[in-house]
Amino acid sequence: MIEALRRAAEQEMRRDPRVWVLGEDVARGGLFGQYRGFLEAFGPDRVVSTPISESTIMGAGLGAALVGTRPIIEMRIFDFVMCAMDELVNQIAKVRYMFGGQGRASVVVRMPHGIWRNSAAQHSQMLEAWFAHLPGVVVVAPSTPADAAGLLVASIRSDDPVLFFDPKDLFGETGEVPDEIEPLPFAMARRVRSGDAATVVTWSAAARDVARATESLAREGIETDVLDLRSIWPWDEEAVVASVARTRRLVVVHEAVEPAGFGAEVVARVVERLGPGGLRAVRRLGAPRVPVPFSPPLETAIRVTEQKIVAAIRDVVAA
Repeated sequence: MIEALRRAAEQEMRRDPRVWVLGEDVARGGLFGQYRGFLEAFGPDRVVSTPISESTIMGAGLGAALVGTRPIIEMRIFDFVMCAMDELVNQIAKVRYMFGGQGRASVVVRMPHGIWRNSAAQHSQMLEAWFAHLPGVVVVAPSTPADAAGLLVASIRSDDPVLFFDPKDLFGETGEVPDEIEPLPFAMARRVRSGDAATVVTWSAAARDVARATESLAREGIETDVLDLRSIWPWDEEAVVASVARTRRLVVVHEAVEPAGFGAEVVARVVERLGPGGLRAVRRLGAPRVPVPFSPPLETAIRVTEQKIVAAIRDVVAA
């Protein structure tokens, strides 16, 4: 996946000279190699390594967007964005509204997130629900190399600010990506598999385990309808509601903490649309509300695993 993302960013920088990247270590290829070779290809004016100051990086990206460029703002690891919340929440997300559409923050903020190799409580958080709650931004959370590449192209071409949640735990995933990467529309869920036993909704790193779990259940004859949202704001509400109207059973699976996670929004909207009688059983599955531990056994214990997903689906199907 990391190579797919690298290719998508490179394609767009070749296509549009207004696109450039700034962040810590981007001129050295980025923490994960997502900008490998960019300095040699595009030069120091378009690949700008910055000091360790996330608020400065975010503010500089906003200013550059307001004078007509299209910056890719690299936060290195999601957790660091907390140092730049004023620039993101009060400025980037509000500019278009505050100036009556005369100013637009056409930026992509890339934030590699999620549990990854015992990185502990300050480098493994999953807070995408915070930003889905924030008016003025698009929130993207892909799970496959092809989706990540297509969504990054769409994000760079978007006139609105896009918060792009790179799933660190999936960076090693492989898959086909076309030579010419086309933009993938937001709010268009990917149907992973079709079935009538229950609807399973997921996104980002959890989608891989959902795919494995539902494949295992299918071998027992339990065929589920699995939807990977790909973007959680806007999200493909119509596809989810249509699926649940047919199956009448819903399981939402995400890597993030379960209480007040985006799964709660999915369940609430389905209940509002179908009414309490439209569902026979519902289940959310996420991490417990605890800091992500460094200890490998404890980190494993809080993860949403294939086994936990299988158990949750079995409960809903049996209800």
